[in-house]
Amino acid sequence: MSTPAPRPSVLFVCVHNAGRSQMGAAFLTHLAGEQVEVRSAGSAPADTVNPAVVEAMKEVGIDISAQTPKILTTQAVHSSDVVITMGCGDTCPVFPGKRYLDWQLDDPAGQGVAAVRPIRDEIEQRVRGLLADLGIPAAVS
Repeated sequence: MSTPAPRPSVLFVCVHNAGRSQMGAAFLTHLAGEQVEVRSAGSAPADTVNPAVVEAMKEVGIDISAQTPKILTTQAVHSSDVVITMGCGDTCPVFPGKRYLDWQLDDPAGQGVAAVRPIRDEIEQRVRGLLADLGIPAAVS
């Protein structure tokens, strides 16, 4: 008797966990639902999620206003199958056997909604590509 494959776990990491990683986690949760375990964290978390990021995500029907930045822990990295770094430099611990992707994206910190939109759209496309790589169908949005 075969056991179903465990669902993959993806961790999005950026410095403040207030912009890029929050958008990545929100898109993956929105598009994959329960098929993927999603986490996000920051090496130096901000107090709140960037309001321009919240607004930009609201424009595409995803509400992240209740999210709060979280500190990056070794445990979060250790329990993830895929770790996506988004400008956190060398602060992310590296473990053998984990898949690491470094997504070079502009930092939305201090930017208005107009500057956040192209970053948001790029993250959505990369998340869709990640789902295809994982063999998980994206929800229609």
